[in-house]
Amino acid sequence: MTNSAVVLADHASYAAAVEEAAQAAAAYYATGESTLDDDAYDRLARGIAAYEREHPQEVLPASPTGKVAGGAAVGDVPHTVPMLSLDNVFSAEQFATWTASLERRIGRPVTAWSVEPKLDGLAVAARYREGRLERLITRGDGTAGEDVTHAAGTVVGLPAELAEPLTLEIRGEILMTTEQFEQANTVRTEHGGAPFANARNGAAGTLRAKDRAYTVEMTFFAYGALPLPESGEPAAALAGLPHSQVLARVADLGVHTAAATDVAPRTAATVEEVQARIEEIGALRASLPFGIDGIVIKADLAADQRDAGNGSRAPRWAIAYKLPAVEKVTRLLGVEWNVGRTGIIAPRAVLEPVEIDGSTVGYATLHNPADITRRDLRIGDHVMVYKAGDIIPRIEAPVAHLRTGDEQPVVFPEACPQCGSEIDTSEQRWRCVRGRDCRLVASISYAAGRDQLDIEGLGTTRVVQLVESGLVADFADLFTLEREQLLTLDRMGETSTDNLLAAIDAARTQPLSRVFCALGVRGTGRSMSRRIARHFAEMDRIRAADAEELQQVDGIGKEKAASVVAELADLAPLIEKLVAAGLTMTEPGATPPPPPGEAADTGEDAADAAGGGPLAGMTVVVTGAMTGALEKLSRNQMNELIERAGGKSSSSVSKRTTLLVAGEKAGSKRTKAEDLGVRIADPEEFAELIGDYLPVDA
Repeated sequence: MTNSAVVLADHASYAAAVEEAAQAAAAYYATGESTLDDDAYDRLARGIAAYEREHPQEVLPASPTGKVAGGAAVGDVPHTVPMLSLDNVFSAEQFATWTASLERRIGRPVTAWSVEPKLDGLAVAARYREGRLERLITRGDGTAGEDVTHAAGTVVGLPAELAEPLTLEIRGEILMTTEQFEQANTVRTEHGGAPFANARNGAAGTLRAKDRAYTVEMTFFAYGALPLPESGEPAAALAGLPHSQVLARVADLGVHTAAATDVAPRTAATVEEVQARIEEIGALRASLPFGIDGIVIKADLAADQRDAGNGSRAPRWAIAYKLPAVEKVTRLLGVEWNVGRTGIIAPRAVLEPVEIDGSTVGYATLHNPADITRRDLRIGDHVMVYKAGDIIPRIEAPVAHLRTGDEQPVVFPEACPQCGSEIDTSEQRWRCVRGRDCRLVASISYAAGRDQLDIEGLGTTRVVQLVESGLVADFADLFTLEREQLLTLDRMGETSTDNLLAAIDAARTQPLSRVFCALGVRGTGRSMSRRIARHFAEMDRIRAADAEELQQVDGIGKEKAASVVAELADLAPLIEKLVAAGLTMTEPGATPPPPPGEAADTGEDAADAAGGGPLAGMTVVVTGAMTGALEKLSRNQMNELIERAGGKSSSSVSKRTTLLVAGEKAGSKRTKAEDLGVRIADPEEFAELIGDYLPVDA
């Protein structure tokens, strides 16, 4: 976890940094638009603070150091109690140092901590009088904020009336969830506005906006509450409650908190327990439906908070443990148009390389041409790039206020970039009219791959030979190849020919799930192909299924179901050729679903097929090198084995994981499973657990 800071060599560079930070903060707190991304501002502020520690006599009045909101926020509504910011730490070592300092300050160990997500939005105070929302105020400079009550009606989770008629102030964060952000940008661009660069800026701008022709939704998460001077009992009793109980009380009043999320606030008794929860929340970050940029740790007991006290900028009893940045601003240098194996023409952004979340990012997904148009992206734009976990980086939006006028429109292809054929633009995702034939070599190579038909010896070079010689026009033609035909090809002797024909013949026995995966149906990969094959058991039943029946398969929604039905219709001639070639069109151990209106088979075989095997209801992750009976199985074969035994395979460990199969050199997944209390089995234990489901030759 980085704690880098901008290095300021002299007073001139320091003064320039102060000016840049002041301008960025002013822009953010005025309109929600900043010239710096969050990480860049943090690094600049740390550099300014470091210079001031070395040169205290040179500190400028405009410096953001020690000021709430960098001293840029304005407001004319006084806070009854200062609304402070939080100090930051960036590593376990810094956090341990901070906790030790806190315990020295109060003269005793802290025995209860509250650990909660640091939500990436705007802090606000909601004042309720006799249970009715009276005023909504931004944090401002900590002593006074801006009245934004006009926006309260668009904020989910902030009720106009509490469940009890109490007079109190509830403090929390207003943000846009991922869904709300996408919807906001859709509405905004439909009304001629530039899309928001990110959800945080969207919330900041929307909260202050007045007289817009449209409204967009935001969400409130409470993180605390306090009595007002005129509060009576029981609101006044909040002052003596532990922080965790205050949050529970707020939730009982009908106000939204993070309690129902995967990163719900929890209490911990030790620093070690706190650190474990920090790692849990950090691991869940990429899957959350809203943004977080860290974890907040607070002394839970009111007595500890009272004795620790507050500084001018931040409380001494709470700290923000910052996570690595997943958003950065960089420049869009160009757009590449790549054609996939099914003929989909996909745009990819070429970026000025930037480090995000520990890796250098030079490319990002752009989804489709309509997405480029909707976001009004231009070559040369400064763009906000988002990356979290293992997710492919994506461009959120251009930072429109940084445009110089030299930016150029993105040029869309008029013909297929791969083969020059016409482009089908009838759907959002453009496609070459030749479909798979446009990338025939890629399509056949994919079908022959290890996780599909596993035809050893059929690499890309050999596929090119077969295509260019006219021997194959699709992968079904592989099964009609004759020895004499192959012997006419360059570098194909008798031994290599016989070996290739044997591998092709062996592919006929691959199960339906592998054959279906080899078809390359859009929206279905290895896992989805296994689920479809296990559900329907036979290719004929898959082909006969309508969209409604396909939606019975886990992970297939309405749109994907319709797409699969349409694509299977297009693939009918290829499937018929595969049937004629003698490929397996059934899934071993699977029982087809009963026709509508008929009762399902309740026998033992049916129970296994429906997920009643030894792994029924379990989510299983495999990591490390397998040994013993599992030694020769690929990762895909392991996943197939898990699903045949009734389980669900997954690639990442989370609190939903039931079992981790940990082989040699298991690494971080094992550590995470141990932290989460997930059951762990070695390969030998797992082989014994699944017993009869092991391959015969294992």
